[in-house]
Amino acid sequence: MTARLTIRKPDDWHLHVRDGEMLKAVLPFTAAHFGRAILMPNLVPPVRTTADAIAYRERVMAALPKGSTFKPLMTCYLTDETDPDDIERGFRDGVFTAVKLYPAHATTYSSAGVTDYRKIKPVLARMEKIGMRFLMHGEDVDPSVDIFDREARFIEKYLGPWTREFPGLKFVLEHLSSKEGVDFVRAHSPQVAGTITPYHLELTRTDWLGWGLKPYMYVMPVIKTERDRQALRKAATSGEPCYFLGTDSAPHPVAKKLSVNGIPGIFNAPVAMAVYAKVFEEEGALDKLEAFASLNGPRHYGLPPNEETIALEKKPWTVPEEIKIPGPDERALIYRGGETMAWQVVAA
Repeated sequence: MTARLTIRKPDDWHLHVRDGEMLKAVLPFTAAHFGRAILMPNLVPPVRTTADAIAYRERVMAALPKGSTFKPLMTCYLTDETDPDDIERGFRDGVFTAVKLYPAHATTYSSAGVTDYRKIKPVLARMEKIGMRFLMHGEDVDPSVDIFDREARFIEKYLGPWTREFPGLKFVLEHLSSKEGVDFVRAHSPQVAGTITPYHLELTRTDWLGWGLKPYMYVMPVIKTERDRQALRKAATSGEPCYFLGTDSAPHPVAKKLSVNGIPGIFNAPVAMAVYAKVFEEEGALDKLEAFASLNGPRHYGLPPNEETIALEKKPWTVPEEIKIPGPDERALIYRGGETMAWQVVAA
């Protein structure tokens, strides 16, 4: 039985670290285990321009622990008015790594997102020309679409046609949550790739709703059925290069997370690698963890893998329930808080 595993240092290809005091509190957890991370641009206000991204990157670098080699990868928040020239300038200057689509009102801080997909086609055409990756919160938020069908409908209505209209554009369907999403990514690789979160590998809607409502399990896209969970586990542990790690770790002050109208997002950065190791062990695929966590993502982005390594050890530990955020009674809940995890990162 494997008790210790050494892999190249992984990257997180979908991460929220927020801003201000929350940024300072949560970033060290990611920096401790990951070499790079794609940072989401849905701040208030969003990161919409190259200038915005430069300023945000400076704040991120200032929040890193002393001596950290972690590298933030910046993204542009796509809107109906995004300027293709600014996108290209930011990409060529090494500021932007990718552009991120949020359908308006799809998730947290997405009210400024895209409302008319016809208006973004000049940006997509420019991205295709310069080799820039297109990241998507892939849900159709038309009120007539059932919340459990949003991902499948987005693929059918938008992503499928885009792959044909822009054959040279590379896509990432983020936080895959359905069998339909898994199957589409596999069928359209290497043009399309998909990230998979720790919690979509572990949870179903029965965990969320079946024995009392657990609001801290509320995410977007929502966790779905056992059929979907099994498809995601098989995809993540397959070794196929089109699937890779993206935690979608998304911290919130507990008052906002657990309010009457709570907001989606799970803060899982402190336990992400422990959860992935647990799932891969359960699936008899620990030998595939390095590909999923450390190799497939860089390959899709055209980047070299990290040279550094981390070690994971099967050594039980108890996850803290929360972290404190400077301010009056501010705290954020941690995924699997208070539980005992079998695996932990012991060296990085």
